Amino acid sequence: MLTLAAQMLRHRKGSFVATFVALAAGVAVLMACALLVESGWRYQGQSQRYAKTVAVVADRDLTVSAEMFGETEYTTVALPERGSVPASLADRLAAVPGVDRAVGDRLLAVTAASAPDVPATGHGWASAALAPYRTVDGSPPRSGGEIAVDARLLAGTGLGPGDSTEIITGGASRTYRISGVVEAEGDPDATSSAALFFTDAHAARLDPRPERFDAIGLLAAPGADRDALLAGVREVTDEAGATAYTGDDRGLAEQPEARAARDFTLQAGGAFGGYAAMIIGFVVAGTVGLSVRHRRRDLALLRAVAATPGQVRRMLLGEVGLLAALAAVVGVPLGLVATGRIRDELVARGFVPDGFTVQGGPLSGAAVTVAVAAVALTSAWIAALRTTRIRPTEALGEAAVETGPGSTARVVTGLVFLAGAVSLTGFTGVTDGQTALNAAVGMLYTFVLAIALLAPWINQAAARFLGPVLRGVWGNSGYLAAANLRANARGMVAVLTALVLSVGFGGSVWFLQDNLQRQTVVQSRDGTLAQHALVAGTGLPASVTAEARRIPGVVAATGVRRTSVVVPNDLGAQAVVAQGIDPRGAERTLDLTVRSGSLTGLTKGTVAVSTAQADAAGWELGTVARLWLGDGTPVTLKVVALYERGWGFGDVILHTRTLTGHTVTGLDDRVLVRTAPDAGADTREALTDLAGRHPATSVVATGTLTGELAQDLAVSGWLNKLLIAVLVGYAALAAANTLIMAALARTRELSLLRLVGVTRGQVKRMVHAEQAGLLGVALLIGGTIAAVTLTSVVNAVAGQRIPYVPAGGWIAITGGTVALALVATMLPVGRLLRTPPVQGIGIRE
Repeated sequence: MLTLAAQMLRHRKGSFVATFVALAAGVAVLMACALLVESGWRYQGQSQRYAKTVAVVADRDLTVSAEMFGETEYTTVALPERGSVPASLADRLAAVPGVDRAVGDRLLAVTAASAPDVPATGHGWASAALAPYRTVDGSPPRSGGEIAVDARLLAGTGLGPGDSTEIITGGASRTYRISGVVEAEGDPDATSSAALFFTDAHAARLDPRPERFDAIGLLAAPGADRDALLAGVREVTDEAGATAYTGDDRGLAEQPEARAARDFTLQAGGAFGGYAAMIIGFVVAGTVGLSVRHRRRDLALLRAVAATPGQVRRMLLGEVGLLAALAAVVGVPLGLVATGRIRDELVARGFVPDGFTVQGGPLSGAAVTVAVAAVALTSAWIAALRTTRIRPTEALGEAAVETGPGSTARVVTGLVFLAGAVSLTGFTGVTDGQTALNAAVGMLYTFVLAIALLAPWINQAAARFLGPVLRGVWGNSGYLAAANLRANARGMVAVLTALVLSVGFGGSVWFLQDNLQRQTVVQSRDGTLAQHALVAGTGLPASVTAEARRIPGVVAATGVRRTSVVVPNDLGAQAVVAQGIDPRGAERTLDLTVRSGSLTGLTKGTVAVSTAQADAAGWELGTVARLWLGDGTPVTLKVVALYERGWGFGDVILHTRTLTGHTVTGLDDRVLVRTAPDAGADTREALTDLAGRHPATSVVATGTLTGELAQDLAVSGWLNKLLIAVLVGYAALAAANTLIMAALARTRELSLLRLVGVTRGQVKRMVHAEQAGLLGVALLIGGTIAAVTLTSVVNAVAGQRIPYVPAGGWIAITGGTVALALVATMLPVGRLLRTPPVQGIGIRE
């Protein structure tokens, strides 16, 4: 049967090309998603500063437990502010047998004035032994006024040992003498940041957390038993609540951004891979099923000449199996190329570090090929069952007559899915945040699945309803079109499903991203009452806020420290955006739309939260909120205010003192300044002078900050829109595929019409009428699904009853769908009409 299957592939190129395109494109899309997941799973970062260590002890993650369905589930969240470990832990680790030295490493945010564009971090000199760094010129620092500098920081500056340079750290600029130049062993570009070394004592004075280390590197004694050493180290770290990173995992301790990149690619690839798998499942099943359906006469003839049902099914499975293998040969390399391009774009936009590479391939390729082939083979098997189950003498007659719309089980299942989608609509309306987003996506797919199951009855009902309209517009051609739609209600299932999927998915998920970005920008713009802001890339000390308040004409000034905190949820925990502020005068610089309570009550032991976050966590005004700061420190705070504008300002507002010692820089990111209406040039000049007294600080209009926020959101939304565009494009390709296949399968039908006197113009008008009816139904259903999904989730997430829908976007989706349907139908129909009807009537179905 495989030989016969191969021959059938040669002689029925049209339908097989359509099936091959659907399979190959599906493999390519899934391959890109799977390869992102595999690359993230294999990525461990790069260890340069800790290259000589046997283990690195650090605290980079927070594990939270939650009860689900009677079982304890654990969620691990990367700490936004690089958790630290107690400095006293170094002595305990040094006492472990086999450990030669336990060296604490401090991480200080620094900027070299001579090379401001080169990323750099500050450390104590003792940690230079962990790489190890070697002195290539000069000597190590011996006093608080000396530093040893990575050669990358001096490249092109003309500076060397004995010269002085300005270093910005802790919001202040200090002059240091360069005592020496150092280089790390191995590849000097293995890490993204250069190192700068102070004396250990001076580094401790500069550290906002002097009693803690960012990490502790362990050097093994010569001849030490590695296994016994690591066992002893893990015993100590388990007691201290820290983690010992060994081998390749040391890169995760050195570069927490590697863990963030790893989590990002795992989540993005997994989430979109799941969405893609569902869409591709719809498309492949519909395309393969339609291909088999259009060959009922061939299959019936085989049954009539004594082919057994098993032989026919094996032939169909062989055809689809060969197509799946060919699709994998094309789709897997395309997926590899696409993933490489995506990786480059992710690096350029800052989603992943430069060291992130595309890894693996065979595992992803095999998994994707098997998955797509399984869907295709299952679809072919199901589609062939009706023809192969009937008697051989009835096969030809059965093939010549259109079967009914479907079984009772199909309609009942479709109604069940429709009821489930409606219930998810209500669930989305009473939830918020990520729960609402997940429910909305589930609702979207449940609606589409319900439409796919109920499509035969929808087509029949639409044909009856539209019959008078089609006859009124297109006359006799409209009558034929309505009759065709009724008779071929089941045959048009794949076409209707593909069109609904294109409109529903594109009109909901794409515009959802627009709504979230718009809501964030609008809330930030409307909620910022201050006209000016002092901003510095290196951070601002709290004293700047106090100085700004003393300037004549300044009504209020608020220092803002951006961070993230970890809050509990139904699945364990998640990191959310937070801000630390000094509440004095904050009501004059910020309008968070406080619904209850007041920001004036914000102190070190209290917190203000957004209404969305309060609902998600079960917090109320006056109750206690338990959460974790960005470095993993647990805190219990009283809720003193609930506000609306969580998208624009973060879901959690803390007092700045609550964050003292718990952020990497320990500095404010900006100071918002509101001036009196009659404040003149003197006030502006005084603010400029204040900025000039602090390094890398400038005065900007707050509208500029909103513009920058919009650009940042556009960058962060790029990946979502890219993947959405790919999925919508695949759905559109599927729609075109099914439309072309359906059109090309009508050779004998159209030839018969022309033989009984129907003109070519009447045939074209009939096809136009059919497309108008089918498109009208698809646009109505798809638009309704998109409207319900988008309205529900935007109302739940952002509190907006009417979502933002750009006119150009809807025109593009609607016009694109209409153009796609017309082109994909009229071009093949035009080709069929060029075939003489006498010749066409004899062509196989």
